[in-house]
Amino acid sequence: MEARYPSCILGTCCLPWKADFTLDEAMFRKAVSFLARQTPHLYVMGTAGEGYGVSGKQFLQVIRVFCDEMGKAGGVPMAGIISLSLPEIVERIEACRSLGIREFQVSLPSWGPCSEAEAYAFFDAVCGRFPDCHFLNYNLLRTKRFLAPREYGRIAADHPNFVGAKVATDSVSQILAFLEEAPAVRYFLTEGGFGYGSIAGSCGLLISAASCNWERARAFYRAGRDRDLPGLMRMQAEVLSLVRGLISLVGSSAHMDGAYDKMFLKLVFPDFPLRLLPPYAGVTDEVFSAFRKMMETSYPLWLPDRDA
Repeated sequence: MEARYPSCILGTCCLPWKADFTLDEAMFRKAVSFLARQTPHLYVMGTAGEGYGVSGKQFLQVIRVFCDEMGKAGGVPMAGIISLSLPEIVERIEACRSLGIREFQVSLPSWGPCSEAEAYAFFDAVCGRFPDCHFLNYNLLRTKRFLAPREYGRIAADHPNFVGAKVATDSVSQILAFLEEAPAVRYFLTEGGFGYGSIAGSCGLLISAASCNWERARAFYRAGRDRDLPGLMRMQAEVLSLVRGLISLVGSSAHMDGAYDKMFLKLVFPDFPLRLLPPYAGVTDEVFSAFRKMMETSYPLWLPDRDA
């Protein structure tokens, strides 16, 4: 069965905050414009984009700027919707639809883990209410509920506009189960699972650390698409080694996704700020300097080709 969504590189947009935690709109526009030249499939307000932490006013400001820049680039804008409240999720989708967005990434409400029946009710309320939109699910344990392959099979059968999923796994058996139980869903895997998923079937790349060098990232994606196993396994090993080194450098100083992803952008834009919305901590300039040195010493092929 053909998946409902194209295989592609799916990239995130991080938010640059000024010292007073207002959006640095000029830097954000610059970053979105750059990223849209690398892949037309971008989303904002995911976990790395701090969609969990913004106010309603900040959400609308970011979405308007994002839509404007994606429109200029001819890209496909996707909005991440994260909230503990289903009514707020619906309200944010409606606000994005009014600006022309038709692609959404949703996560289950996470104050308490949803039961199976509650998870189905969530997708009925979201996918069923907006049949003209496409929905991807970010399936991760931060929501306290990891949806199983058979559950995806039912959701996909109930909702033709449920088209994709970001699945945080590098388990070969789990990837195979998702592909077998719900083949209509396009699965986006991070670098740790993309190689295995590409061998098992056709998967998209949910890019993270590989975005340090977009040309090499595209080569990695092509190796998966074309099943160039030597190239695929070599580049996957490189990126995973890079990630292990990065995690060791950061240590306990930061733990949110955006703390890492902002470092990748700062390799391209030296002025990109590393701070996260409070109370969460970003990495320090000293940690970033150590990361840059590690890249220069051990992973020069993954450094940006040139500053943007």
